[in-house]
Amino acid sequence: MTQVVALLPDLLFGSKVQSALSAAGIECQLVGDSQAARAAAAGAELLVVDLTDSELGGTELVREMNANGELESVKTLGFYSHVEPEVKQEAMAAGFDLVVPRSRMNREGASLAAQLLAG
Repeated sequence: MTQVVALLPDLLFGSKVQSALSAAGIECQLVGDSQAARAAAAGAELLVVDLTDSELGGTELVREMNANGELESVKTLGFYSHVEPEVKQEAMAAGFDLVVPRSRMNREGASLAAQLLAG
C-alpha cells in the first residue's frame, strides 16, 4: 500500500476520495488542518490538498514545505474550484506537482494519484 495524506476538511468529499484511493490499493490518511498535514506528510509519498477553502492555507503550506525541503520525496496534488483559475496559478507557483479542478478530482482522483506515485 502507498501512503497518501489528504488535507480535506470536507468529510463527505474526503470520504469519497479516501474510498476511491482505497479501492485502487492506495492507503490514505485524511487530515483536517495544515499542522496535521505537515506532520503526516513526513512519512507520505503523496500529499493531496483541497484548495477550494482559502482559509485552509493549502497553497501556503506547500510553498513553505517546498522552501524547507520537506517535500523532496513527496508528490503534491491540489484541486480547486473551476470558477477560480487564479487558485490554480498560485498553487503551481507554490510548487504543486499537479493541480486539477475539483470535478476532475472527483472523477479521476485515484488514477491521478496513481500516476503521480508512479513517477
